Amino acid sequence: MKIEHLAMYVNDLEKSRNFFETYFGAAASNLYHNQTTGFRSYFLSFDGGARLEITNRPTISVGEPVARTGFAHAAFSVGSKEKVNQLTETLRAHGFPVISGPRITGDGYYESCVLDGEGNPIEITV
Repeated sequence: MKIEHLAMYVNDLEKSRNFFETYFGAAASNLYHNQTTGFRSYFLSFDGGARLEITNRPTISVGEPVARTGFAHAAFSVGSKEKVNQLTETLRAHGFPVISGPRITGDGYYESCVLDGEGNPIEITV
């Protein structure tokens, strides 16, 4: 069994697509737009077969982030400590907040965590 894809709602679909294409090498599908509901989405494909669906719908409201159950972050393996360091510094230089690392975590991962343009935690790991 494998996870086919994960999905997340975003406020700015094009900005989010550009973030994942630019920094994580995603390839975006054509835009899907349901004219009746206003729902729009892209499927983003990554090396290794992982897919992320980024979605937007006009009825989704923007609110303050709250602690809740559910997914905590998306993690992307870039292959080496050097690449973790490089991508983290590139994102920092482009104005994305680095909220942790790069570091070795208590469970032995080498990682950093940045916030994408929507404030979603994106983990970068070996």
